[in-house]
Amino acid sequence: MSVTREAIEGALRQYTDPHLNQDPVSAGCVRDIAIAGDQVRVHLVLGYAAGLFKSGLAQLLQMALEKIPGVARAEVRVDCVIEPHKAQDQVPALASVKNVIAVASGKGGVGKSTTAANLALALAREGARVGVLDADIYGPSQGIMFGIPEGTRPQVKDQKWFVPLEAHGVQVMSMAFLTDDNTPMVWRGPMVSGALLQLITQTAWNDLDYLVVDMPPGTGDIQLTLAQKVPVAGSVIVTTPQDLALLDAKKGVEMFRKVNIPVLGVVENMAVHICSNCGHAEHLFGEGGGEKLAARYNVELLASLPLSMDIRSQADAGRPTVIADPDGPVAQIYQQMARKVGARIAQSGQIVAQSMPKIVISED
Repeated sequence: MSVTREAIEGALRQYTDPHLNQDPVSAGCVRDIAIAGDQVRVHLVLGYAAGLFKSGLAQLLQMALEKIPGVARAEVRVDCVIEPHKAQDQVPALASVKNVIAVASGKGGVGKSTTAANLALALAREGARVGVLDADIYGPSQGIMFGIPEGTRPQVKDQKWFVPLEAHGVQVMSMAFLTDDNTPMVWRGPMVSGALLQLITQTAWNDLDYLVVDMPPGTGDIQLTLAQKVPVAGSVIVTTPQDLALLDAKKGVEMFRKVNIPVLGVVENMAVHICSNCGHAEHLFGEGGGEKLAARYNVELLASLPLSMDIRSQADAGRPTVIADPDGPVAQIYQQMARKVGARIAQSGQIVAQSMPKIVISED
């Protein structure tokens, strides 16, 4: 019995990628199908970083293909190719950055910086080249989270560019590296915007797939400056289930929509506390808030994370959860979140590309 391409595609369509929420054929991931008698070779390309996921996917699809009548042996190759975000011309410093992800919250204290650090580390573990820009000028914290010693200063290249520091395989740049940790930034809005612009335009990022920007809380000058000066591929909104936090998170979603930056999804921190002594689960800050927020704005709930002392202590020690306990359940939530964020960026890029008008020049 001869094997047909239709049979191969039919088997592939039976599998739904949990990050793209589509089968590989519909998602446009199939690059090649080769049939030689009873031997089949399939090549898939994912548009997001999935280094920890792709080998399992390949094995799963291989088993499905070998169940097709007439197929004796199937070989599935899965690669990850991250395309640059299609946007307006980039500022020179960001010419070597493919995608910019803004991690934001309406109010402080909801775990935004912890989420940004773990998102960056999770993307790096998936095989991407990643950087972190700490845009919280008033309260920079990424240096501490990445374990960079106090007083460390970036090198200067060609008397013009700051060379980002590197920790845990991630490039990091922060205002904290240029000032004294104990000196508060008593600056007005224009000064803060100017400092952020300097960080953006004078940091020599080295060939990044993703730049994660840890935003300050609120919807003020820095958010507008970033939206106007940087081609942001998408934003992640961080909240807790508490009604007050959700109220401010809604403003964050609305702000990004006003400046035409896609909201990739919502991350809910401190969703549930599980007692370390008795195992009792309690929703200290309310229940289902992140899910309701995501549903209201028709975006995805990317992750729901527990209120855990480990998450806090690991970040304070300069080894966030993804690095400190990579095989633990919380780290796996962050990995899943990172793959979903990458997948949403890839999908939004396809939509932009499809919606761009074709320009035809005639000589008439």
